Amino acid sequence: MSTTTIRLEVDLKARVAEAAERAGKTAHAFIVDAIAQSVEQAERDDALHRLAEERWATFLTTGKSVAWEDAETWLEARARGEHPEKPVARTR
Repeated sequence: MSTTTIRLEVDLKARVAEAAERAGKTAHAFIVDAIAQSVEQAERDDALHRLAEERWATFLTTGKSVAWEDAETWLEARARGEHPEKPVARTR
C-alpha cells in the first residue's frame, strides 16, 4: 500500500470527520471509501460512454434502430416484472 498526501480546506476536513463519525468509520476509511466510490463511478461512466459510442457507430453503419413505441412497450412490461422478448431493430 502506498501513501498519498491530500490537502483539505479546514471546513471540508471538519465535515469529513463529522460524516465519518456518523458512519462509524475513521476519517481515513471514509476518505478511502469515497475515493473508491468515485473511481468506480468514473469507470461505470466510461463503460457506458464506450457502449453508447459502439451502438451509435452500429446505427450509423446499419441504419437500424428500435422504434420508441416498441421500446416503451418492452420497458413497461419489464417494469411490471414480465420478461418479454426484446424488440427487433429495423431500418426505418
